[in-house]
Amino acid sequence: MKLGIYGGTFNPVHYGHLRTAQEILEKLSLDKVMFIPAGKTPFEKPELIKATHRYKMVKDAIAGNPGFEISDIEIKAKGKSFTIDTIMKLRDKFIDSELYFILGTDAFLDLPHWKQPERIIHLANIVIIARPGFAFTDLSSSPYLKKVSAKVLKELDRGARDCFSFDISREQKGILCKVTGLDISASHIRNLITSGKNIKYLLPDSVENYIILHKLYKKVGAIR
Repeated sequence: MKLGIYGGTFNPVHYGHLRTAQEILEKLSLDKVMFIPAGKTPFEKPELIKATHRYKMVKDAIAGNPGFEISDIEIKAKGKSFTIDTIMKLRDKFIDSELYFILGTDAFLDLPHWKQPERIIHLANIVIIARPGFAFTDLSSSPYLKKVSAKVLKELDRGARDCFSFDISREQKGILCKVTGLDISASHIRNLITSGKNIKYLLPDSVENYIILHKLYKKVGAIR
């Protein structure tokens, strides 16, 4: 099985996340994309709501899509969630599967500062997706893209290429993929809610209804 691993805080999950997952599922002919809401992150995030809420919102958002699954592997983990630990657990659980770890260009640039980054690129294929505000040419300084020419990065940026695969380690592939650039951010959605503004059409109705029901992301006295 070709299994996509899509981690994040999903605070909250929105159409940008969902569309990206759907396009990667199809472009790379994956069998499944597994959403993995983060538990306790390595970095302090005061705006992060309880993992149980974020898990339920993702579960509601992906309901009915046979290509999507959700895992509570990080939520159930003791202590802080690190990508390398999650990937190792998934490798043990899905022994005969190929793992495809999906992350944005901004996160990929920060990969050298993660826990055991070299092990990550030896255990899973790395799928790097375009993110609004970032260009593939921004990745030219990455130590993991030495085998990718500036020409290829420019072609991806202007849409002349859809995806490009290269050897990111001896065992695994790196795959640069252009996806539909929906400029939606979870932080913007949270700010709209705090300001009492409408968030319709930025995320699924099921997620919006859950947020309203549980009064999430609202300051005391905020307008509904």
